[in-house]
Amino acid sequence: MKKKILVIGGGSIGARHVECFLGTGRAAVSLCEISDEVRARVASSHDLSATFASLDAAIASGPDAAVICAPAHVHMSIASQLVECGIPVLIEKPLSTSFDEASRFTRQLNRSGLASGVAFVYRSHPALQDMRRAIVENGEFGEVLQISVVAGQHFPFYRPAYREIYFTRHETGGGLIQDMFPHLLNAVEWFAGPMSWVAADADHLALEGIEVEDSLTVIGRHGRAMASYSMNLHQAANETIILMVCEKGTAKFEYGKNHWLATLSPEDEFSVRAKFDLERNDLFTNQANSFLDQQEKKAEALCTVEEALTTLKTTLAVLRSSSPGGERIDL
Repeated sequence: MKKKILVIGGGSIGARHVECFLGTGRAAVSLCEISDEVRARVASSHDLSATFASLDAAIASGPDAAVICAPAHVHMSIASQLVECGIPVLIEKPLSTSFDEASRFTRQLNRSGLASGVAFVYRSHPALQDMRRAIVENGEFGEVLQISVVAGQHFPFYRPAYREIYFTRHETGGGLIQDMFPHLLNAVEWFAGPMSWVAADADHLALEGIEVEDSLTVIGRHGRAMASYSMNLHQAANETIILMVCEKGTAKFEYGKNHWLATLSPEDEFSVRAKFDLERNDLFTNQANSFLDQQEKKAEALCTVEEALTTLKTTLAVLRSSSPGGERIDL
């Protein structure tokens, strides 16, 4: 029997979750969206089981689980109401804009025992999963010593509506630090654990029509591993690279090429260790299948709420450190 999945929020990410949960062939999907126009647009292009204009009506329909795709500042109030009604949740990143609110929700979720998670989609990338098995699970490379993350894309090309959505304000989860950075931070934490301190520099350098930051540099430590993050939302190339220098070799994940590479000797160049043929929505479909498996007690969460809370703590510290007069912040 198909699981009844409620998607809350019909923006670009909500519509993608609708499409990808339907794409699993395992879910009957309904949509909750307050905008009549958005709700009608998503319904016109997807085979939805129902649509709702209010959360109360959506909850009353009895979904088996929900995916929260509303702006980040309302994630916790929606999630809390769902969990109170016994409905497991998959929450889009970032978990929240408030650490205290997210901490309270985490305690509520733990008391409920519901199988829930946070949609950090990098963890569903098969190349990154394979690289993690080699480094973390199999210990092939020894201890991670240094991490370098370089990422960027042209936001006006990939997200042309950026000036009309949550992205324009920090209060709603906008800006590069709360939008793009958590993806990469969470991916690195999956390998090297939480950061112990951070220092950051951020600025608005290029994007028209906004005032929030579009460029970021972060340095810090994941335990003993030194780390640097450099990213922007205005470069011509769409590229994400995670380089991990370890005791016994070096590994490199390249998101756009769907592969990871390694070298175990200073005499050798990088060679491809695993490469995957992926379509646009495959990562989100993988994530949807994993969440459905979790509801059927066949799998653990790709990213737990507790792990996402750690990511949120560091993300908010980076936001503070990058503000005028900001300094290094110990975590």
